[in-house]
Order: sequence, then C-alpha cells, then structure tokens
Amino acid sequence: MSSRRTVSLVTLGCARNEVDSEELAGRLAAGGWDLVDPDDGGGPADVVVVNTCGFIEAAKQDSIEALLNAAEDGTKVVAAGCMAERYGSELADALPEAQVIGFDDYTEIGQRLDDVVEGRPLVPHGPRDRRTLLPISPTERPARQDVHVPGHAPFGGEPEPLPDGIAPASGPFLPRRRLAGGPVANLKIASGCDRRCTFCAIPAFRGAYISRRPDDVVREAEWLADQGVRELFLVSENSTSYGKDLGDLRALEGLLPRLAAVPGIERVRVSYLQPAEVRPGLVDVLTTTPGVVPYFDLSFQHASGSLLRRMRRFGDGERFLDLLATVRKAAPEAGARSNFIVGFPGETEAEYGELVSFLEEARLDAIGVFGYSDEDGTEAAALDGKLSGEIIAARADQLNQLAEELMAQRAEERVGSTVDVLIETDLGDGAYEGRAHHQAPEVDGSTIVHGDGLPVGEMVRATVTEAAGVDLIAEAAADLTDAR
Repeated sequence: MSSRRTVSLVTLGCARNEVDSEELAGRLAAGGWDLVDPDDGGGPADVVVVNTCGFIEAAKQDSIEALLNAAEDGTKVVAAGCMAERYGSELADALPEAQVIGFDDYTEIGQRLDDVVEGRPLVPHGPRDRRTLLPISPTERPARQDVHVPGHAPFGGEPEPLPDGIAPASGPFLPRRRLAGGPVANLKIASGCDRRCTFCAIPAFRGAYISRRPDDVVREAEWLADQGVRELFLVSENSTSYGKDLGDLRALEGLLPRLAAVPGIERVRVSYLQPAEVRPGLVDVLTTTPGVVPYFDLSFQHASGSLLRRMRRFGDGERFLDLLATVRKAAPEAGARSNFIVGFPGETEAEYGELVSFLEEARLDAIGVFGYSDEDGTEAAALDGKLSGEIIAARADQLNQLAEELMAQRAEERVGSTVDVLIETDLGDGAYEGRAHHQAPEVDGSTIVHGDGLPVGEMVRATVTEAAGVDLIAEAAADLTDAR
C-alpha cells in the first residue's frame, strides 16, 4: 500500500466547524495524507471524514444522511465533529456504517485514519459532559494541556511526532490548511460556553469556555493574510466572554485593533455577541476602530422578559432596543442581526406578541427564526407547557414571513447610501458579488456591484441603487476608492 493515502473532508454546520475541519486538514497534510475532493475530479478517497453538526434535530438528521451517503459505495467513513463528540459510542452502535472519533482524537487524526484504512476498528468514547474536563474556575483552564480544544493549536510551534515512514512537512508547523479560497476566512478566538441556557446542549459537547491567547490569534491572522485573506470573521460560541479565562474581560477590545492592523487585512468582523455582556467599551471599539466593521451579531433569542428568564437568559425587548439605539447613535450605518426561538415551552400568545412587536421596532438587517425542539440533556426538555408542533410551526411560519418583510424594509433604507463592498465573485458582464459591512458571510445577504474591472479580493466603494429583498444592488464609484 502506498505511503500516501487520500482523505476527503465533508463539513456540516457552522463556521466553527469549518475552522475545525481546516485543523484536521492541516494535521492530515502534515501526517502524509493527501486531501482530495471527489466532486472536483479528485477521485475516490481512501476514507471520508464527515465533520458533523449536533446543534438541533434537523442538523443531526443532515449529518446522518451525509454519513450514509458517504458510505453508500462501500467507502470507509469516519464521523467527527459535534454530533460524534456528543453521542460517541451511541452513534457508533446506531450507525455501524461509520467509525466515530471525538475531539480528543484530533491530535492523532492521521493514526486514527491509518487504523480505519487498515481495518482496525476504533473504540469510540462514551457520551460525556465536556464541561467536566476543565476546572470550574475559568482562570485555571489555560494551564490544562491534556484536553484538546479544536481549533486552538498554536501557530509556528514544533510539529508533533509523526508515524514511522512519514516525512514531516517542510517549514513551521501549521495546524490549519484552508479548504476554500477567497478573500474571507473564519478565525476562531474561543471555544465552549459557560452559560446554562435551558434550551441549548452546546456547552455539554463543546465544553467549558476557553479563549485562545491573543498572540496566537494574531499569528494566525498574519498567516491568513499571507494566503490572500482580506476579511477575518471572528467565531466562537460567545465572543463577548473572550479573555475572561485569561484574566482580562476587555481582551476583545484589545485584540480587535491588533487584528485590524495586520498587513493585508482590510476588515475584521465579530460574530455571536451576548447582549448582556456588550460593554460600552466594546461598542466604542466596534464603531470607531478603522478596519473593524460596526456589525452586531446579537444573541437575543426572544424579546419577552418572562420567557427569557425561563430560558435562563437576561434582558427584554426594551433593554434590547436601548442597546440598538446606543449602537446606532455611535454608528448610524451599523449592521445588526439576531436569531429567535419561537414555541419555547410555556410561550403564551402575549409573550409571542412581545417578540413580534420587538422585531417591528428593532430594524434588524438579518433575522433567523427557529421553531423550538427538545434537545437531549437540556433543562427545557423536561419543562411543562410544551406547545404542539402545529402551533410551533404556525408561529415560526408567521414570524418568518414577517422577518422577510422587515429585512426587505431595512435593505430599502440603505438605498442611496454609500457602502464599502469586499468583492468576492466576478459574475461576468460587469457584475460582481460581494458583501457590505452589514453583511456577514453565508448568514446575511450580499451586494451585487456593477462596474468595470473590479478586482476580486479588494474593497470597492459603491452607491446602493436598489434593494432586492435582503440583498442590495450598487454602482461602483468611478475611482474605486477604498474607504478604509
């Protein structure tokens, strides 16, 4: 058998999973594996790794379908990612078509896949709560090196020992390999969550909150810039908690200007801000720092104070509107998005009405709506007052329709304004697709810019001429001035 083996990676779920897949790709490349894409003429792989999502029931079903599809022609398949970590041996028993690995296997991913290819069965871990693997006190967590947190390996360190007969990759050890090109890249700043929201299972399988050290984040940003990246999308389960385990609650406020100053980086964007943790200093940095976009991805989840208490969350519609007003006073053009859960146990018509009223006032650029579903191991799964599936579906459908109207109205408000668009795709015939400052990759709309010879990967100033739903149509300025 050839010493070079082939692997295909399939990634499901969120931007954090995409970063984790690129860590796996980097480790596999360093371990002598060749990455192939069968859909791009790369031929069949010796093994397919499916980086699964375990967020909600629909995501789990998508993961199972991806695993079964990968194994359809007899290909050896490995389940990794959140669903694999969450269920471990239970998933292996229920889905014998796939071998199962957990996060702690990532540092030895090459050896694990060697075992799979050579027919040696893996022993999956038992389901466990990863929060118990790290100290309760956040400041004691960074000293623990025995618990692997995906996407947290330092850049430029020494490579880990490789199997016999495998030559180490040349140059410094890079625990990441980009799987997609383009001028935008996700950059993980933290993993895990210490919150105890009653509806969410993520902390149990992602573990307690732990930040990456600022210097490691900056070094990775420099590497990404060298790869042609122009926008960094900072991802985590909760970005506003960044640094609390490093003894610095204002660490994000210090990190953002450093990232914006990396040569080649034109734009820095932060995802997943907890409203209760958005401090005035952070608002100031997000709205006044050159290169940091005034973009607020706020995790509201609902607007009724009484229902939010049952979710073990903070705030209400009035407080959230005050926060948005503070942001817009500092930066009138700021972008804002959020996700909302409808049909939570005990949600009354009045509480649902509070959410509707909030959305009508909030003027959000992007709105995500999810119907509630029970998740294994969560407190909400045992709550009384469960709504019927018909009521949940009706409310979700009604709110989605309202969200579409409200997002279109918000896009219309931007007609006539000047925006800075990062050009990502040449559509031909003088049309280009990119994103303005209020549009995050994949989760928000985009902007079509008309102009001549607009360079992909560059920031272009344009005037918005019309809106098409959540998307914008714009004309490029004659001098293509970069507003940064």
